[in-house]
Amino acid sequence: MTESVRIRLFATAREAVGRPTLDWPIPRAGVSAAELVRALGAEYPRLAAVLGVSRFVRNGRYLDGLSVTVRPGDEFSVHPPYGGG
Repeated sequence: MTESVRIRLFATAREAVGRPTLDWPIPRAGVSAAELVRALGAEYPRLAAVLGVSRFVRNGRYLDGLSVTVRPGDEFSVHPPYGGG
């Protein structure tokens, strides 16, 4: 049985997908953040390049690596580099 994780997309990630959020199906046991990022890039080719330079947040905490497990009900955010001033 699959459930979902809420994915929040910011800046160029949002532009690449065309929406600010996605409800992404994942198995009840969860998936690694690396698997989730690969799946997002495969589904949204314009997003793939953005993912390579982005930082990721799970439930409000920046990830140091992508080995952490993302589980149903989690919030996973994609933060590409921001510009401005």
